[in-house]
Amino acid sequence: MKMNRLRAVAIASLAAAGALCMAGPAGAQVAGGSTTVDTRVVASTRIAMGWSVKRTLMGKTVHDDAGRKVGRVDDLIVAPDGSVSYVIIGAGGFVGIGRHDVAVPVAQLRDTGGKLVMPGATRDTIRQLPEFVYATDTGRRDAFVAAADDDIARGKAALEGLERKAGAASAEARQTIDLDIASLQSELKSAEAGLAAMKQATAVRWREFEADLDTATARLRKATGKATG
Repeated sequence: MKMNRLRAVAIASLAAAGALCMAGPAGAQVAGGSTTVDTRVVASTRIAMGWSVKRTLMGKTVHDDAGRKVGRVDDLIVAPDGSVSYVIIGAGGFVGIGRHDVAVPVAQLRDTGGKLVMPGATRDTIRQLPEFVYATDTGRRDAFVAAADDDIARGKAALEGLERKAGAASAEARQTIDLDIASLQSELKSAEAGLAAMKQATAVRWREFEADLDTATARLRKATGKATG
C-alpha cells in the first residue's frame, strides 16, 4: 500500500508541496511554435528530471535549527488531489519518550544541503504535539510484522551458521562460540515471543506491542550482526 502511494507521488511530481516543491507546468509550448506538448510527455519528462520522494524524504532524519535530531520521516500522507500534504515523523526516541508519531505539514520542512530541517521546532515542541494515530493501521502493521519475520529468519540462519562453526572448532574456541549461540538464542526467543503477541493482537491493540518488539528485533539484529561477523 505504501509503495503504491509513493509511486503516485512520483508520477504526479508530488514534490510540488511547500519548500520541497519542484515547479513545472502541466502542459508546455514547443519553442518557436504553437503546438501544445502532450501532458503525458511532460509528465514523463518531469519524472525523468525529478527526484524520488522515497529516496529524498523517507527515512530521513529531521533536525531543528540547531542541527539536533528531533525525529525521522516514517511515512507520507498523500491528499486526494495527489499532493504530499503531511509527513509522519517518528519522534519518540529522539525526544525522550515512548512511541510518538506526529503529523507535520510538508511545507514546514526545509531541505538544507540534503538535510531536512524543521525551522522553529525544538524537542519540547515536538514532544507536545498530539500523537498521530492511523485511522487504519493494517498496512503499517503488516509491514512491521514482515520486517520482524525477516529479522527472525536472518537470526535463525546466523544461529545455524554458529552451530556449524562450533562443531568444527577446537574446545577452546568453542567456548566463545557457545556464548554467542546462547546470546543469539535468547534474542531469538524474545523476538519470537514479541512477534507472536503482536500477531495475536487486534488491529486496534497491536501498537501496544510495537515498542517491545522493536526493541527485541533491534537486539536480535545486533546479535545476528555479531554472529555473522
